[in-house]
Amino acid sequence: MKTLVSRLTRKELKDLRVLVQFTAVYCRVKHSGERAVITDPEPGLQNLPLHRYPVCAECCDFLRYAFERRLRCPLTEKPACKHCQVHCFKPVYRDKVREIMRFSGQYLIKRGRLDLLWHYFF
Repeated sequence: MKTLVSRLTRKELKDLRVLVQFTAVYCRVKHSGERAVITDPEPGLQNLPLHRYPVCAECCDFLRYAFERRLRCPLTEKPACKHCQVHCFKPVYRDKVREIMRFSGQYLIKRGRLDLLWHYFF
């Protein structure tokens, strides 16, 4: 039986890595409190550098939801979520992703991460 994670392409894993990085930036600036590394990620996501991005419990729950939904996406050729016709996330989580991406993208670009412009536009 083929696992769900084995279907993920290199680009899809990169998208998940960017989501983790942006969520960690958002969490560090917007949330106070104790942060921890995500433990026991979905099987096969150990390739993501989760140890580098500690987040609070709320953001950890969000990332777990995002991983689970992304791994169960029904499309075989997955477009970027912002261009997708089938939305896997509940509306509340879609708004949360938009908020995180908007804030973190601007935050990182203002601090010299111009390489992220490429991901932002493509």
